[in-house]
Order: sequence, then C-alpha cells, then structure tokens
Amino acid sequence: MSQKSKVNRERRAIEQEKKGRKVVNWIFGVLIVLAIIFMIYTTILAS
Repeated sequence: MSQKSKVNRERRAIEQEKKGRKVVNWIFGVLIVLAIIFMIYTTILAS
C-alpha cells in the first residue's frame, strides 16, 4: 500500500470519528431535552 493511501485512510478514519461523536452528542442532547419536557408535562398533569 502506498504512503499516500495510508495517509488518506488515516485522515478519513479521524474525520469519521469526529462526525460520529457529533451525532452521539446530538442524540444525548435530544434525549435530555425530551426528558425535561416529559418531567414538566407530568408535573403539570399531576397538579
């Protein structure tokens, strides 16, 4: 394998890891927001 293709493969792997982390952070953020909305909803419903 040539040196250029090794560098490109490594660069792509790093880029995919960054994108993957971004997606995971978005998913956790949305779940937290939904949990807060659910807590507010149940508090309003109980009172």
